[in-house]
Amino acid sequence: MRPYFQKMDDLGKPLKPFQIDAMAENRAQIEEVIKTLEAETARVKNAGLPAEKIRERGEMTVWDRIDYLVDPGTFCPLHTLYNPRSNEEGTTGVVDGLARISGRWCVVIGFDNKVLAGAWIAGQPENQQRVTDLAKRLNIPLVWLVNCSGVKLTEQEEVYPDRRGGGTTFFRHAELEKLGVPVLAGIYGTNPAGGGYQSISPTILVAHKNANMAVGGGGIVSGMSPKGSFDEAGAEQIIEATRRFKEAPPGTVKIHHDATGFFRAVFEKETEVLDALRELVAGVPAYDPKFYRVSEPADPRYPPSDLASIVPMNQKAVYDFENVLARLVDGSEHLEFRPGFGPEVYTGLVKVDGFLVGVIGNRQGPLGRDYPEYTTDYLGIGGKLYRQGLIKMSEFVTHCGRDRIPIVWFQDTTGIDVGDAAEKAELLALGQSLIYSIEQTDLPMMLVVLRKGTAAAHYIMGGPVANNHNAFTLGTPTTEIYVMHGETAAVASFARRLVKEKDAGQPLGPVIDRMNALANQYHEQSRPIYCAKRGFVDEVVRFESLRKYMVAFTRSVYQNPRSICPHHHMLLPRLIRSQIVRGLDRPKKEG
Repeated sequence: MRPYFQKMDDLGKPLKPFQIDAMAENRAQIEEVIKTLEAETARVKNAGLPAEKIRERGEMTVWDRIDYLVDPGTFCPLHTLYNPRSNEEGTTGVVDGLARISGRWCVVIGFDNKVLAGAWIAGQPENQQRVTDLAKRLNIPLVWLVNCSGVKLTEQEEVYPDRRGGGTTFFRHAELEKLGVPVLAGIYGTNPAGGGYQSISPTILVAHKNANMAVGGGGIVSGMSPKGSFDEAGAEQIIEATRRFKEAPPGTVKIHHDATGFFRAVFEKETEVLDALRELVAGVPAYDPKFYRVSEPADPRYPPSDLASIVPMNQKAVYDFENVLARLVDGSEHLEFRPGFGPEVYTGLVKVDGFLVGVIGNRQGPLGRDYPEYTTDYLGIGGKLYRQGLIKMSEFVTHCGRDRIPIVWFQDTTGIDVGDAAEKAELLALGQSLIYSIEQTDLPMMLVVLRKGTAAAHYIMGGPVANNHNAFTLGTPTTEIYVMHGETAAVASFARRLVKEKDAGQPLGPVIDRMNALANQYHEQSRPIYCAKRGFVDEVVRFESLRKYMVAFTRSVYQNPRSICPHHHMLLPRLIRSQIVRGLDRPKKEG
């Protein structure tokens, strides 16, 4: 199969000086978005106590622990700004992402011990479940840095109960273990109640000498008051019990290493706990990359820094998707699937770090006078999905599933074509057919919302709702996500009101004001930071960081896959490049 993979077709073109000059303002606008993102990230990292105060106690912060634990330069943070419940802490209280540890890719998550000593707070269960889903989807170890003081008791209703409450994580850990995915924990500090289960539910536990874990902590000292209320005598009893528990809290190393043996090992220094985790991770199953690579890794021929000069902030401006892709994939090479069919979408095979990956993305701009083929009432325009494009994506996804090739989606879509012509062309059913094809593949997928994620097209093009397959979603400085553009939503919401007011001879100004307000609301609630806080995307990253995340995703997928298609059994490369398969010359007739 070397002829298919070692040298693919050239992809993209270098930018010319005038093109770079023309996008100077665009780059400045992107940089402004990035500055805002960096300020928000700094706010989250500085939440809670100052890092210096934690270090003065002789402890490491969660950021210190992650920096020490992971292989340098490999941490790809996720959910940094995620705060779905808009809690007062401004963070979910955990730090997580993809990273390599001892050469193995893992999902890493740790409690932020600067924020309420790592307490469960509103929004944290949702974050933890995204993390366990990520480990499940990629079939890679989940590594915990546990330092959890239990529930923030004044807001227990935001954390503890519900079908997706804090305790769901423990069932997710059990599910991962059932599937053969190890959950490893390094344990620090005091971990009562839910913190105790955070400690005990992983597969292997290693602990710092000052760590403990318990069903209940020193704060739960006397249960309910027999009187049903509190008085001074009862308060004195609480004080005495609290002092006793503070001197000897339940669940110390003496109990869970010496007696129960739950702690596999206990260490004097915090860094020794992290060293032990590194040693454990080194022992988990992982294929040598040569087992699955189709060629040696190669950088793109064109720099990712070009992307800010290619992708416009102006959502209506046109750009060349192939030029984007050429700055993200090995050697700026590809094999395009069905290039003459469904021109509004790109489908093709590329290499990322030497591994085979499928890519699907929206093209922009006019699609020709004869497209879509099912109507002459209007001309097709890129970003919108038509019959052929939907069919092509279903075909490509199905072939990737058969050949076990992971997929990276790039969205910049205004939605699916609408109207009676589109209905007669079966677009509604073809959109659901793509969803069906995705669900049949059992493939890990990654999504980049390059610019617009709009309407049902956001769902069907590998969106986060495909959560049996979507490992994570990235936003960029140009990302917008909404059911429709704000101006379109305003028209859809108020068109009939305008007609009614006009017919009644009433002034249109008040309705127009409401339309403008709705359009502005849509704009504000589709910005990259808003998308990150609400969880519409798992992280917003610079364009230059996209390849790093693509490499992390791809290396994770191929580290220990649950199913394999041998390269010489693949059909998709043969379908794309069938012209290179030639039979032997016919033998000449004798005599």
